[in-house]
Amino acid sequence: MITVSALQLALGGNVDANIAAVSALVREAAGDGAQVILPPELFEGPYFCQTQDERWFETARPTAVHPSVQAMQALAAELKIYIPTSFFERDGQHYYNSLAMIDDGGNIMGVYRKSHIPDGPGYTEKFYFRPGNTGFKVWPTKHGVIGVGICWDQWYPETARAMMLMGADILMYPTAIGDEPASEDLDTSRLWRRAMVGHAVSNVVPVVAANRIGTEGEQSFYGHSFICDERGDMVADYVDGVTGVLTASFDLEKIRKHRATFGFFRDRRPDLYGRLVEDV
Repeated sequence: MITVSALQLALGGNVDANIAAVSALVREAAGDGAQVILPPELFEGPYFCQTQDERWFETARPTAVHPSVQAMQALAAELKIYIPTSFFERDGQHYYNSLAMIDDGGNIMGVYRKSHIPDGPGYTEKFYFRPGNTGFKVWPTKHGVIGVGICWDQWYPETARAMMLMGADILMYPTAIGDEPASEDLDTSRLWRRAMVGHAVSNVVPVVAANRIGTEGEQSFYGHSFICDERGDMVADYVDGVTGVLTASFDLEKIRKHRATFGFFRDRRPDLYGRLVEDV
């Protein structure tokens, strides 16, 4: 069995306050028995990618000295849990939207750098981040193998399938997503969920998504964090405006049998998929 949690909360401009708020929810999740706890994307501060402003580069830090990473390392060691930790990484002259996988001893198992970088109204990430150069990652834990993509990665079936082929037992996606400044009448919360539920169904795997809430500048973040099972059925979910912890447990051995029975991986035809890796 594995027990996982997703955190949903509003985040503001004070790094210490954000870390304290996330830490409180991490403690709550650990108290509920969670072994792997997922905070939202870039929880150290506001979602600064709404606009292009060079001052935000000052907030990036190398992995080992980033305050969010250090705080989650201390918590993970104390509570004996795993925390996939999203943060703004600086590596020399390069900047990435990254995730440090922290183990239950407080050690950094490795870093994943977001592969798909969006660029549009309200989500101008290409101004800040280089495309990730780590490739997709999965993380073997004492409880199962965790695959983690970051926000925009979650819309791509290739991300999910690649992590599954690498042995993932559960897929997790830390997120910062809300309204669309160029299309205020477009509610993507339903699409956002459906995309990931599709990954759950077509890979027979539980999916965990953690989003922020609240209004930052002119943009509102819609929450709707959730945990679904390998059938795509909701096990735990929030609507907008709710702060809290979602927790669910899964029998991974049972799910592996379900996956084998469906035959999706048995019946794959990689010899026919070459077009998928060609330029459009």
